[in-house]
Amino acid sequence: MKPKSLDRSLPIQRALVLHPERGRGGSRTAAARLAEASALAGALDLEVVEALVAPLRAPVPATLLGAGKVAEIGALVEARELDVVVVDDALSPVQQRNLERAWKVKVIDRTGLILEIFARRARTREGRLQVELARLEYEASRLVRTWTHLERQRGGFGTMGGPGETQIETDRRLIREKLGALKRELAEVRRTRTLARQARRRVPFPVVALAGYTNAGKSTLFNRLTEARVAAKDMLFATLDPTMRRLKLPGGRPAILSDTVGFISDLPHELVEAFRATLEEVKEADVILHVRDIASPDSEAEAEDVRTVLEELGAGEAAGQRVLEVWNKRDLLPDEAREFLDARALRAGAIAVSAATGEGCDRLVARLADLVDEGPILNIVLASEDGEGLAWLYRHGRIVERHEDGDGGVFVRARMDAAALSRFERLRPTAVTAAAAE
Repeated sequence: MKPKSLDRSLPIQRALVLHPERGRGGSRTAAARLAEASALAGALDLEVVEALVAPLRAPVPATLLGAGKVAEIGALVEARELDVVVVDDALSPVQQRNLERAWKVKVIDRTGLILEIFARRARTREGRLQVELARLEYEASRLVRTWTHLERQRGGFGTMGGPGETQIETDRRLIREKLGALKRELAEVRRTRTLARQARRRVPFPVVALAGYTNAGKSTLFNRLTEARVAAKDMLFATLDPTMRRLKLPGGRPAILSDTVGFISDLPHELVEAFRATLEEVKEADVILHVRDIASPDSEAEAEDVRTVLEELGAGEAAGQRVLEVWNKRDLLPDEAREFLDARALRAGAIAVSAATGEGCDRLVARLADLVDEGPILNIVLASEDGEGLAWLYRHGRIVERHEDGDGGVFVRARMDAAALSRFERLRPTAVTAAAAE
């Protein structure tokens, strides 16, 4: 019997979610991992009918699970009339094929599940290209079919010609060609992003990137800080496509805030590679805001997963970047726990906020202004009628103090980075009088 396919045109499909527990250790329990896998299945619009943890002492090369567990799951699938089994682990092509034969339903592993979610959520051309690249690289290793149309075909021009190209070989060749085309298109995307970053450097606005575990509330915080309307849902991977908006910091200085795809434990390598052009926005940022769901019981484990992915990208504190932890969803904690959380955040150098209600966001923006400020505070004197020069300072620096001086001019104390100071000195050669004592 040919296994059913995961088809969006069909009614909601009934699924079993299975977490093979390998005894990895760490702070995340098997129940927490199973709950996350069930949430991933729900994000794919599957109806999770059963969710089980299967202890796994040693993986079986042919089926991952032992023969007894395979038979037990098969009986459950038949009894509950299920359509899909989601295995919260990485399956080899042979394991996936053998389990589909044994259970007579579609089997999808963790990598395939996340790739399918990404494929449904990507909206921009760049996002779709990146997902398609990742899916093709994943599927290329799974061309181990046994249908009759894959029998070896005759080749050559005469009746005595030698064996020709099998259908599998044809499929693999076509996939290689498509992969090559996608990689060329993504190389152009990377070039365009690089040019955009270079253009932003010419207008010296600091870049602040949001990073964090999926569903930590990054998009809600992004909307709160920038008054944008990026889709924000209580759902894993609700946002995939990167978005940038201007963020106004205290003193009038603008920054650019970037929202990117959320991370997750065991993020498929294919996705990290495919989304590298997008995730480089995090690598190039002046400050990374590591958004954590502080109400989650697995907050520490999720934070460690984010640090691991950042390190894989060559980003984060290990790469010398400034990282500020933002402990989000403060409003979900009991009242008596919030004071303790605020004190704990203060000791850790973090900021506790609620993106949903706005609590703590003013302190966050003020802290950001301190983090992105570079260079000394300068004493600047402008003519009272020089509104253009004053506006330039507000756009490219941070105004610390401003008042009318006794000679009819305007005295300003401002902080600017080296690039902005150089440009201002060319525009107003005599305006900067001295570096102020801080």
